[in-house]
Amino acid sequence: MEAKVELNSQSAAGTEAADGTRAQRVLIVTAVAAEREAVLRGLRGSSRFDVIAAGAGPAAAAAGTAAALAAGSYGCVVSAGIGGGFPGRASVGSLVVASEMLDAALGAETPEGFRSAAELGFGSVSVPAPGGTVQALAAALAAAGLTVSTGPVLTVSTATGTAGTAAALAARHPEAAAEAMEGHGVAVAAHSLGIAALELRAISNAVGPRDRAAWKINEALDALTAAAAILLEVL
Repeated sequence: MEAKVELNSQSAAGTEAADGTRAQRVLIVTAVAAEREAVLRGLRGSSRFDVIAAGAGPAAAAAGTAAALAAGSYGCVVSAGIGGGFPGRASVGSLVVASEMLDAALGAETPEGFRSAAELGFGSVSVPAPGGTVQALAAALAAAGLTVSTGPVLTVSTATGTAGTAAALAARHPEAAAEAMEGHGVAVAAHSLGIAALELRAISNAVGPRDRAAWKINEALDALTAAAAILLEVL
């Protein structure tokens, strides 16, 4: 299956070479070295992809993405790594392609409960992913025999570790499929330059009470490697 990323019309990348092959360069932003290495294994040395480990959290992700974009020309940016899956939406070992990258922590506590920055009139807290590409990538992953779902991926600065926090997040974002710590930061940096952004997560644990013994990090990294191989077909 092949489908090109929906790009901003002003992007310098995303063209085809004279021989009809894709010339678009893709930046993949991970948090840590283990995620970067998992992605590189799947990409099998493709020169169209640059993969960086920008650090954990939305600030490091945004700064690292912005620096990389300033140094090169890209048609698409992908935030990739492992994350937590919401029970019933994304099981451990599966993959999630984000329909939007949503900052779940930016806002304020009020007597009535949490209010997002958007609700308070301070701008958007969500960057949508290009819908056609999301569906094409999800379909290609499924065709390869990988378990995949789509939905909002929440960006948090503090990983969820209690049932109460998990329930509160699920109540505010009932369609959310996963949580991680970098996607919105990556997407904001890309969006500011008119570049398409995606988020791809391999699920290592369930969102809820923190239980490191139950985490399947190696299995999630293997799923990330398999998913990276599919990026070669779709992007």
